[in-house]
Amino acid sequence: MNNLARNFSAFIEVGDDQTERLNLMVENVSCAGCMGKIERALTAHPGVISARVNMSTRRLAVAWRTGETEPGTLIDTVEDLGYPVAPFIVDSVTPLSSARDKELLRALAVAGFAAANVMLLSVSVWAGHSQGMGETARTLFHWISALIALPAIAYAGRPFYRSAATALKARALNMDVPISLAVVLSAAMSLHQTVVGGTHAYFDASVMLLFFLLTGRYLDSRARAKARSTAENLLALSTTSATVIDEGGASLNLPLNQVRPGMIVLVVAGGRVPLDGDVIDGMSQVDASLVTGETLPKFVTPGSKVFAGTLNVGSQFRFRVTAAGEDTLLAEIVRLMEAAEQGRAKYVRLADRFARAYAPVVHILALATFLGWTVVAGQGWQPSLMVAISVLIITCPCALGLAVPVVQVVAGGFLLRNGVLLKAADGLERLAHVDTVVFDKTGTLTRGRPELFSDGNWTDADLAIAAALAQYSCHPLSRAICRATDRLSVSDASNVDEVAGHGLRGIINGRPVRLGRRDWCGVDDTDVETSEMALWLTVNARSPVRFIFSDQLRADTAATISALQGRGLDVRILSGDRASVVAPLAEQLGIANWRAECLPADKVAVLNQLKANGHRVVMVGDGLNDAPALAAGFASISPAGAADISQTAADLIFQGDSLEPVLKALKTARAADRLVKQNFALALAYNAVAVPLAMAGLVTPLIAAVAMSASSVTVTLNALRLRLMA
Repeated sequence: MNNLARNFSAFIEVGDDQTERLNLMVENVSCAGCMGKIERALTAHPGVISARVNMSTRRLAVAWRTGETEPGTLIDTVEDLGYPVAPFIVDSVTPLSSARDKELLRALAVAGFAAANVMLLSVSVWAGHSQGMGETARTLFHWISALIALPAIAYAGRPFYRSAATALKARALNMDVPISLAVVLSAAMSLHQTVVGGTHAYFDASVMLLFFLLTGRYLDSRARAKARSTAENLLALSTTSATVIDEGGASLNLPLNQVRPGMIVLVVAGGRVPLDGDVIDGMSQVDASLVTGETLPKFVTPGSKVFAGTLNVGSQFRFRVTAAGEDTLLAEIVRLMEAAEQGRAKYVRLADRFARAYAPVVHILALATFLGWTVVAGQGWQPSLMVAISVLIITCPCALGLAVPVVQVVAGGFLLRNGVLLKAADGLERLAHVDTVVFDKTGTLTRGRPELFSDGNWTDADLAIAAALAQYSCHPLSRAICRATDRLSVSDASNVDEVAGHGLRGIINGRPVRLGRRDWCGVDDTDVETSEMALWLTVNARSPVRFIFSDQLRADTAATISALQGRGLDVRILSGDRASVVAPLAEQLGIANWRAECLPADKVAVLNQLKANGHRVVMVGDGLNDAPALAAGFASISPAGAADISQTAADLIFQGDSLEPVLKALKTARAADRLVKQNFALALAYNAVAVPLAMAGLVTPLIAAVAMSASSVTVTLNALRLRLMA
C-alpha cells in the first residue's frame, strides 16, 4: 500500500459481504463528462462493484470486493486523470472556490477592452480605404492592433485553449477546438499580414469572438456554481462529534464515526441532534422541520424519536442511538438529493445535442475548403488558408452557444422585476414543460406563521396577561400572542419559568398564572375540542381561557390555484401536516389530489411515481423537509422565506406574500422556451446561408467576423421580445 493509500486507510469501510467501500472528495469535477470519465476508469478495474460521483457534494463513492483490487490503485487512477482526492469528511464539504469564475470574468474584461479598442482602429482602417489611406499609416494601425490584441488573445483565450488541449489529448473533439483554431489562425494570419504590410488584418475578429463566447461561458459557470451548493448546505446541518455518556456517567466527546448504536448521547439546549435515536431522559422541544416541515417545535419526552440534524430549542436531554453514519435520516435525505441531482444532470439540452456533431463538422468543412481551393482550384496556400479561416470563424457556434444564455438573462431580469429570482441555469427550460404542480402546505400555500384567532373566548385583559408570560418565550405561538398585543398594555410578570414541553408559569399581580398545554393548565380532555394550534391560560382558580391559532392562506392562493388549473395543469398538495388540517384546505382550494403526514422520502416517492407515469412535476415548497422533493422535481420553486437549504435546492425563488409569482414564472418559462427554439432556428439558418458563401470564397475573415457578430446580435434582439410575450 503506497503512502497516499495509508492516509485513507482509516476511512475504508469493511462490509459483512466481503466488500470494502471508500468515500472520497474529488476536486476539479465540473461537468457530467468529468463524472463519467472517473466512473468508467474505476469500474474498469477488476473487483470494483460500483463507482459514483456526485457533483454537488464532490463525493466519490467506490466499492470493491476485498482482495481483488487495492485502494491505492483506485486512488492513483483518479489522480492520474487530473482529479486530486481527499477523504470525504462532512466538515470539509465547503462551497466550491470561485477562482474559475474570477478567471472567466478577468478574461471577459480583457477581451472586452481589447475588442473595443481594436474595433475603433479597424473602423479607422475601413474608413481609410475609401479615403486613400497610405500603406504606412495602415501598417501602423495594424501594429497597434497587434500590440493590443495578441496579449489579450493569449490571456483571454486560455479557458478555450486548455479545454481544446484536454480534448485533443484524449483524442476527442469539442466545441472549443474550432474556436481555438479560429482564434489562433486568424491572429497568426493577421500578424503575418501586418509583418508583410498586407491590406487586411483580422485581430478584431479574434477578440470579438472571444468576448462573445466568454460572456456565455461566464453566465453558465455562475449558474452551475449555484446549483452545486445544495447538498453542501444540507450537509452543514450535520455535527462532527457527539457527547457520549459512558457506563460510569462520565461524558466523552467522540467523533461521529466512533459513535455506535446503543450508546447514550447528551444534547444540550441549543445544540443539534447528532444522530438518530430514542429519548431516554428529559423533556424538551425540538425543531423537527427537517422531517415534518412544520413551524411548531415538536415536544419530545422519554420514548420520543429524534433525528440527526434537528435542533434542540428547549432543555437538554439524553437519547439512545439507534442509527449512525450513513443510516441516519439526514444521510438518507442527502442521498435522496444526490440521486435527484444526478438524475437532473442527465437532462440534455437542445444545444448539447447539436454540439455533439457540430465540432467535427466544422473541422471537416474547413479542411475540405482548404483542400478544395489548393488542389481543385489551384490556389496558393495563403488564400486557401484565408478561406478556410473564414469558414472556421463564420461557422463558430457563438450564436448557437448564446441561444440559451441570452434568453435566460432577459428572462431572469424580467422575473426579478416581478418578484422572482431565477437560480438554476436550465430552470426555465424545464419549467416550460411541466404538466403538474405539487405544493407543500405550510409556508407555501399558507404564510407559514401562526396567527391568533380574533373570535376566541378571551378578552383583551386575558390577552395582556398571556403576553406578560409569552414575552419570555421564543415559541412560535408565544410570538403570535406578542404580535397580537401591539396596542395593549401588557402586565408585569415575575418569577417567570418556562417548563420544557408544557408551557410558562409566573406571578402577575400576586396571582399564579400558567400559559401552555391543556393538561398543564388543568383542562379536562373530555370537555373541549382538541387542537395542536392552541394555548391555554389559567389565572388562580379561574376557568381556563383558550387561545386558538391558525396558519392563514396567502391572500391570492385560491386565485392562483384556479389560474393554474385553468391553464391545464394538475395541481396537488403534499404536506407533512395532519390530514385533519390538509383536507379542509384542499377542499377550499378545489384540489382533489392531496396527501398528508408525508415524510421527506414519501414526497420523493410520490414525485418519482408521477415521473414514472410520464408527468413532469414542478415542486413548490419551503421547509427543510421539502429540499429532497425540490431536488427530485423536474423543476422547483421556493418562497423567499423558506429554509436556506430549500432556497438553494430550488430553481426559482419568489418574493413577498403573494403566490401569483408562481403563475408568472410558468408563463415566462413557456415564452422563454419558444424564444430559445427560435434562436436555435435563427442560428442554424445563419449557418445554412453563411457557410456555403464562405466555402465559395465570397466571404473574407473580416466579413465572417461581422456576420458571426451579427448572428449573435440577432439572437439577442429576439430574446428581448420576451418582455412583450410574458
